[in-house]
Amino acid sequence: MKAGRREWWGLAVLALPALLLSVDASVLFLALPQLSADLGATGVEQLWIIDVYGFLIGGFLITMGGLGDRTGRRRLLLIGAAVFGLMSVLAAYSTSPEMLIAARALMGIAGATVMPSALALISNMFPDPKQMGLAIAVFIGCFMGGAAVGPAVGGAMLTNFWWGSVFLINVPVMLLIVVAGPALLPEYRSGESGGIDLLSAVLSLGAILPAIYGLKELARDGWAPLPALVLVAGLVVGYLFVRRQKTQDNPLLDLKLFKHRAFTGALMIMLLGSVMMSGLALFFTLFLQSVRGLSALQTGLWMVISAVALVVGSMGSPILAQKRRPGIVIAVSLAVSMVGFLLMTQADRTSSLALPIIAVAMVSLGAGGFASLSTGLLVGAVPPERAGSASSVSEMSGELGGALGVALIGTLGTAVYRSLLDVPSGVPEGAAEVARENITGAVASAAELPGPAGEALLDAARDAFTTALRSVGVVSAVIAAALVVVAVTVLRQFPPTGEAAEGDATPDGDATAEADAGKGAGTDTDAGTDAEAGGTERPGETREPAAKV
Repeated sequence: MKAGRREWWGLAVLALPALLLSVDASVLFLALPQLSADLGATGVEQLWIIDVYGFLIGGFLITMGGLGDRTGRRRLLLIGAAVFGLMSVLAAYSTSPEMLIAARALMGIAGATVMPSALALISNMFPDPKQMGLAIAVFIGCFMGGAAVGPAVGGAMLTNFWWGSVFLINVPVMLLIVVAGPALLPEYRSGESGGIDLLSAVLSLGAILPAIYGLKELARDGWAPLPALVLVAGLVVGYLFVRRQKTQDNPLLDLKLFKHRAFTGALMIMLLGSVMMSGLALFFTLFLQSVRGLSALQTGLWMVISAVALVVGSMGSPILAQKRRPGIVIAVSLAVSMVGFLLMTQADRTSSLALPIIAVAMVSLGAGGFASLSTGLLVGAVPPERAGSASSVSEMSGELGGALGVALIGTLGTAVYRSLLDVPSGVPEGAAEVARENITGAVASAAELPGPAGEALLDAARDAFTTALRSVGVVSAVIAAALVVVAVTVLRQFPPTGEAAEGDATPDGDATAEADAGKGAGTDTDAGTDAEAGGTERPGETREPAAKV
């Protein structure tokens, strides 16, 4: 069944918050100096202002995905959008660091309701595989592109307005969702009886929050007993969470999802893809600012090129997948990113910026392609009544992958930088110690030293950091090469989406009447409207994966 004009307008309503949520996650870095000076935030408070949003989005994704499946995805989306808009106003007019931290925390919880609900609704609104692929591409392109253009948007806002303006841009979009959502978006619920398992929700939070916190702290400050213990505690609670899901009739996270080859393969690509992308993003922005001497606004403007490449990749890959197997298109996309990472190994601190910009554009072009198709495979591999849970797992893989990338690849790059930094003679020991911590410390120390000594320290630090960036490119290229193998071996059996739309919807011709019924009866866009009366799906039903993208 083809989606109509109403569904495409509904997609526009869903894509805008995806754009803003990712912009919001990146734009605050630019506003931090101004708001810290205005509110008198300490160093610790600044860290919490930045981190609490991501912590709580990650912590609540699994819970909100399951809650939306049970109580109604549109309802949860509208509630989350309203709360997010209100908290954005509160954040903009905060009068103390504590007030801003609290507002950001509530924005994080509200954001966790928006993303899985929106992605799950797309799977309900666009049952046709071709249309679903394009719809998910638009959604993912907005989400990934928002992170890339966030610095440019933030720089423009902060140049003309006060720091609170970066939060107020959220309000009109969230208002649009609340007003237009009931008319354009279908309601959908799984029809499962019973409420959400509160103990599972608590265990989910107790696993994810400590894991993300521990990884970020270890990446930021290096080895320390407390974040390591917190990380281990999160892993232990995660084990208890998994055990409880196995005993529940209606689990918060259905572990049977991981038995689907499309689901697990796409999830692995999403997780490790986020690892390599976050590691490169961290080092490349520092390279532009601390090595090449660009301002934050100039850096943001250069990153617009990568944002365009992301959108092109995310929009183009579903078109290719209509004629070629999705697994092959994903593999080619990963190969393009791999070439970009290899080009990054040739970056230089004095020559033209053309080569590193082309390199990051190629990485982004490939990332848009594999992220869009992997998300489509992941969501399309599960029954519609589990789409919310699948969407939350997809988003969670991005959060964990980002934290892992900063922790693992960031630690590796920092170790390379420290090992190669040869502090010139004549530099005071205190300045040398600060310079050995990171490139930003070296830039600050060099600025305080007299001419020749400062220049020598800065040159040495920039040489060491450029080599560290190259090492990040090598490691990321190896990860991309491994994922090419995963895509070819695990996902190659799924047919082109054009064939899936004509009825050959299961891999290797392994179609069954039950799978066809699972994807066709009561689970398309009509089911979204039927669900207003309680849904027509059979609770707890598990179906074989179809090759929907």
